[in-house]
Amino acid sequence: MIWSDFIQARWLDTVLLGNSVTTWLAALALALVAGLLLPLVQRLLTRRLSRLAERDDARVSRYVGAIAEGTRRGVLLLLALFIGARLLVLPAKIDTVLERLVAVALLLQVAWWAQRAFDVWFSGYLDRKRADDVAAAATVTLLGFMGRVALWSVALLMILDNLGFDITTLVASLGIGGIAVALALQNILGDLFASLSIALDKPFVIGDFIIVDDIPGTVQHIGLKTTRVRSLSGEQVVFANSDLLKSRIRNYKRMYERRVLFGFGVLYQTSPEELEAIAAMVREIVEAQSGARFDRAHFKGFGDSSLDFEVVYYVLDPDYGRYMDIQQAINLELVRRFAALGVGFAFPTRTLHIETLPPPTVAPNHA
Repeated sequence: MIWSDFIQARWLDTVLLGNSVTTWLAALALALVAGLLLPLVQRLLTRRLSRLAERDDARVSRYVGAIAEGTRRGVLLLLALFIGARLLVLPAKIDTVLERLVAVALLLQVAWWAQRAFDVWFSGYLDRKRADDVAAAATVTLLGFMGRVALWSVALLMILDNLGFDITTLVASLGIGGIAVALALQNILGDLFASLSIALDKPFVIGDFIIVDDIPGTVQHIGLKTTRVRSLSGEQVVFANSDLLKSRIRNYKRMYERRVLFGFGVLYQTSPEELEAIAAMVREIVEAQSGARFDRAHFKGFGDSSLDFEVVYYVLDPDYGRYMDIQQAINLELVRRFAALGVGFAFPTRTLHIETLPPPTVAPNHA
């Protein structure tokens, strides 16, 4: 018994690679415990967040739970191995390699978490875009791809820097190359970023009736480089996105109501009583129209051949056809009322006054 205890004690004190067997066993036990606990904590946290995410208002829990699901098992096992190795006295080179390996794994894990967070947010945003504007969804998809490329580019540079590479020259080279590419493709890149601006800011969407400078039409397509508008005369007008954003755009689809100003003139033979009754008559006619709000009607002034009236009202619908229907109904009722009242609409007239000159006096002849 004493001999076996002595042999066991001697065996545990045996030194392997600078550490006793006891230390190696303790490091292994710590690594195993950490390897079991870390995945267990990750699963418990994910389940807890999944239960919280079932609530309607638990948006943060849904995000965090989806991000936690992106944790890589291999990274957890490598981290457990690193925790156990802290009990050992390792050669400097091996310890440095292990530290860098763990650092790279953690950087990759952070990048995976960041991509997972971006994907969760982006998928929800893209679903909303598909429901609102299908064409803009394609542009937003490109924006998502660019975001992922930027994320992994930064992660790659950090990994190379952690591995001991000098990334200063690489970053400078990428900067110079990026400037050269940007100068060569500045028109295309300008249109591309303009399309992203249109997709995010949404000054107009497909189906909107807009006027660009003096060209009216309906938006048919919003692409990465151009936007296509079907004009009122039937042809398709193609605008570069960058040029489009530099123009003044009037979006009639966003108009909540339409202000209408129109005028008419009556004959100078119209009596003052009839002129006074006309304003009240116009108010009555406009207020009788469904979807119209009367603003004012006034005897405006004296024209060359007419007594002029000015009327302002609002159509409570942006549809142009609805506006024309109301205006037509007002005009027809004005014609009927004026005919019944005996008031005539003025038309351009000119009055010529001809004066007869006396005949010339003939001088008497004294011859």
